[in-house]
Amino acid sequence: MLASTFSVLNKTFDLAPPLLIGAAVDVVVQRENSFLAGLGFPDTRTQLIVLAALTFLIWLLESLFEYLHSVVWRNLAQSIQHELRIDTYRHVQDLELAYFEDRSTGGLMAVLNDDVNQLERFLDAGANDLLQVSTTVVLVGAMFFALAPSVAWMSFLPVPFILWGSVRFQRRIAPRYAAVRDQAGMLNAQLANNLTGIATIKSFTAEGREVERIQRESLFYQEANRKAITLSSAFSPLIRVVILVGFTATLLAGGFLTLEGNLAVGAYSVMVFLTQRLLWPLTRLGQTFDLYQRAMASTNRILDLLDTKPGLPDGPVPLPRSEVEGRVDFNRVSFGYQPGFPIICELSIGIPPGSTTAIVGATGAGKTTLIKLLLRFYDVTAGSLQLDGHDLRDLRLRDVRRAIGLVSQDVYLFHGTVRENIAYGRPEASTEEIVAAARIAEAHDFILDLPNGYETIVGERGQKLSGGQRQRVSIARAVLDNPPVLVLDEATSSVDNETEAAIQRSLERITRDRTTIVIAHRLSTIRHADHIYVLERGRLAEEGHHEDLLASEGIYAGLWKVQTGEAIPWHVT
Repeated sequence: MLASTFSVLNKTFDLAPPLLIGAAVDVVVQRENSFLAGLGFPDTRTQLIVLAALTFLIWLLESLFEYLHSVVWRNLAQSIQHELRIDTYRHVQDLELAYFEDRSTGGLMAVLNDDVNQLERFLDAGANDLLQVSTTVVLVGAMFFALAPSVAWMSFLPVPFILWGSVRFQRRIAPRYAAVRDQAGMLNAQLANNLTGIATIKSFTAEGREVERIQRESLFYQEANRKAITLSSAFSPLIRVVILVGFTATLLAGGFLTLEGNLAVGAYSVMVFLTQRLLWPLTRLGQTFDLYQRAMASTNRILDLLDTKPGLPDGPVPLPRSEVEGRVDFNRVSFGYQPGFPIICELSIGIPPGSTTAIVGATGAGKTTLIKLLLRFYDVTAGSLQLDGHDLRDLRLRDVRRAIGLVSQDVYLFHGTVRENIAYGRPEASTEEIVAAARIAEAHDFILDLPNGYETIVGERGQKLSGGQRQRVSIARAVLDNPPVLVLDEATSSVDNETEAAIQRSLERITRDRTTIVIAHRLSTIRHADHIYVLERGRLAEEGHHEDLLASEGIYAGLWKVQTGEAIPWHVT
């Protein structure tokens, strides 16, 4: 409301100079019989001094309100841009993992960044332009009908055609800008995909091929923009031609009335100047509507994203971390990412609190899927998954994930310092606690060898650290967070033997007195687990202790022999 008020006042004072020019002409022509003389200023010199003072005051006020509306509108645009981006990001962050697996990061980035910025650009200038054009039409119309009603309608003759043309323009340009925004999302998606996989591109010397791919997407974006530009560029010239009709009619009709003595020279001067001030700003409607349609295309994409409902509703039951015992039960659990393609089939596993349980099996057996179900990235399609006797679907999502810590084989470190990454789960942790966690994870020594110790920047995704170093930072992060349930997903699968031994020593310390679920390919890391479950194609094939499973000569025993060299996993010719 404040920004709108300043815009209207700015345009009001901006329209005053033509009146002052008309008054000046009136003083020169009419002298002692001028309009100002009737207000108590009979002397012509005094009249001109009054006009000069009014001119100074009006220009000063016009400049003041131009500054104020510019500041307030632009700050408003920045505030709305900020709030909309945060609201959209917060909503996206609450969506289930499946949503992100079906969409590109670049496409989402286009909505969160480019589309939000388009709305900011319209509010920054377009909203003020619309208000000022509206103010111009109202004020100039009032002046015209006050000065010469018989001529006023001629000045407004082009306005209905301009409004009709603007509506037609909006309808035709809207789908073209929607196509531009969609193609921008696809281009961003491809750019983000390539930048993330730059190491792979380089290793396969595929730079040329990827440049061609980006060039192709960029050309599609260019073509979508070209179609929009072709139409939007035609709007202003056509409007100018229509405006010419109104201006010419006012010029001639008003001139004839003045020559006949039916219209004062000063009034005619005001009408000629105000006709320009009325009609020429309408030529900017093309640019304003162009900004508006770009903003609407982007806003529709933002609103579509905000209208996406989370697929995993939050449960009502709280479970504070301090009250979690750590019992996990899979009760006849079945799950598939797509209907008709089950990954887990009627699986029943009971994990006592404080125990170390291992889950093993060949690739594709469903081990990682169990972790996603446990963290409630997905809901089971049949059966129930319980924590301390509570169905996960009944518990608050935040409480479930705060109770479970994950050390994954695919470690993700954020761009920042080693300290910040270790303290990610507990940003308020002291330096002493961070160092203690790093010592337990056997990461302290290598961290001290880094250029800036704990303040070393690890790079995006931790690319400045080796795989083993990233893994140990991840373990330190879990140690500091101290969850009641710890899940280790192939925590030593991609490191050398020395690093594996260091990580194994760390894990032996941090798994004490907490429920630990270990997903492992290397069976040597889980031979001392309290209980081992063997999966085959989503079903429970075997269970027991290490020695019992070896004695049964089943799947586990076969995997053990392959890993220890007692059996050859493939035929050698």
